[in-house]
Amino acid sequence: MVIGTVLAAVLIAVVVAGSAGGLAAVGVRALLARMRRGVLVPVLPTAGALAVLWAVPAAVVAAGLVPATWLPAWLVLGVLVVAGSATDLVARRLPDAVTVPGAVLGLAALVPLGTGHLVSGLLGAAVLGGAFAAVHLAAPGALGAGDVKLAPALGAPLAAASWGGLVAAPVLAAVGVLVLVLAGGARRVPYGPPLLAATWLTLVATVIAR
Repeated sequence: MVIGTVLAAVLIAVVVAGSAGGLAAVGVRALLARMRRGVLVPVLPTAGALAVLWAVPAAVVAAGLVPATWLPAWLVLGVLVVAGSATDLVARRLPDAVTVPGAVLGLAALVPLGTGHLVSGLLGAAVLGGAFAAVHLAAPGALGAGDVKLAPALGAPLAAASWGGLVAAPVLAAVGVLVLVLAGGARRVPYGPPLLAATWLTLVATVIAR
């Protein structure tokens, strides 16, 4: 009986969050098109991706594996993953209209977790942003300015969950880029989408493991 109740709650969470994610993606797509030097991204992949990225954390929370206070951080990161990846893949850039609001909303989403997590998020944003800035200054070809501006938005939730995530996500992303280069023969693969995906996966793993 209890298992059935949990499964029902998970199913409802998946349907509701997935539908909301798909609808939110339509709004995200419209905002990307209307920003300065707007980018028109495909609607179906964008909606499908955000539907999944919202449905998964909702299901995990509904199953009781993670406190609901983590849900805002997950949802905000999901939007950033989709908006940032789509823009970088289509236009080969990560505009301020994506990275700056992402950092602000990412920190705001940590408020339900309490002061300790928020402070860790602030420090994580500064640490990852500073580390990326140092790499960009030393080797501009390794990291673009957009990647540097994206780093605080990713460092905040990663540090709030686990300081090890600040290392794990960039390394995982670098491995992903290397695999794509070797498999596809491309000379250069944008670092933004692999970094965003690696951050989302790292956050999932660290939060569930807490």
